Amino acid sequence: MTAPAMGGSNPRDPVKYALILAISLFWGLNWPAVKTILTQVPPLGLRAVGFTAGAVLMLGAAKLAGHRLAVDRAERPALLLAGLCNVLIFNLCSAFAQTLMATSQAAIIAFTMPVWATLLAIPLLGERPGPRQIAGLACGLAGLGVLLGPEALSAPPAALLGPALMLIAAVSWAVGTIVMKGRVWRAHPTVIAGWQYVVCALPMIAATALTEVRPALADLHGAVWVGFAWHIVCSICLAQALWYVTVRRLSVGEAAVSTLLIPVVGVSGAVVILGDPLTLRLALALALILTAVACVLGAGSKKT
Repeated sequence: MTAPAMGGSNPRDPVKYALILAISLFWGLNWPAVKTILTQVPPLGLRAVGFTAGAVLMLGAAKLAGHRLAVDRAERPALLLAGLCNVLIFNLCSAFAQTLMATSQAAIIAFTMPVWATLLAIPLLGERPGPRQIAGLACGLAGLGVLLGPEALSAPPAALLGPALMLIAAVSWAVGTIVMKGRVWRAHPTVIAGWQYVVCALPMIAATALTEVRPALADLHGAVWVGFAWHIVCSICLAQALWYVTVRRLSVGEAAVSTLLIPVVGVSGAVVILGDPLTLRLALALALILTAVACVLGAGSKKT
């Protein structure tokens, strides 16, 4: 997410609440949508299709809007690094993780991202965490501990592969966020996102062609087609575009806290659509992670 500087917002503005709700639904329900797609489409193929569609649609929209598609040479290294972290590593790890664990658990781990971003900002941006951020980190680690449970201590490595992949995805998202926040971009956000999809689509197309067998289109179930439609239209395109509108209408704090609804929708969607069990452990872990993120986003940090 490449949010520009944001000012205050009107607390009575009904549009901002509609935007937050739409983004939460689009990105939150993308978790069960992707899980549904993975029942018939391998992870690399899923990402190759998604990244290619994102590249074409985002750059096409930018061109139609009259934005300059070229990116300054000085911005290209950061664009490449952020794309590899935010798009390639995050999406690959989250796709493979969902083949190994419940979607509801994967969504919770993914949204520990602000906690890791806070930690990484200490050495990378010279920020010093305050008491609320420290408390948020403690809650986040506690939430992960509750989600994994005491059996994780004696589980074989194979059983922990799914959570490990999701942790890598969350940390990678955090790194990408710091890279994007570390500079002022001249390129339009849709152009940046479009080129990031291009960079990540090329290796995915090659890897898919070399390692995976493409399923016959006639064999895909109706639910998989619906999942693809939601993933490409609602998540990759609409949610991304609406996010850029949102960050221009909301304050920094409002925009950040608005992401708290996404894992709630994701977990609820996984329970209702996929039949994931709603256990006390899952609910407690979700509550702890949301508390952690709220603490991190609601606390100021200081430069060392």
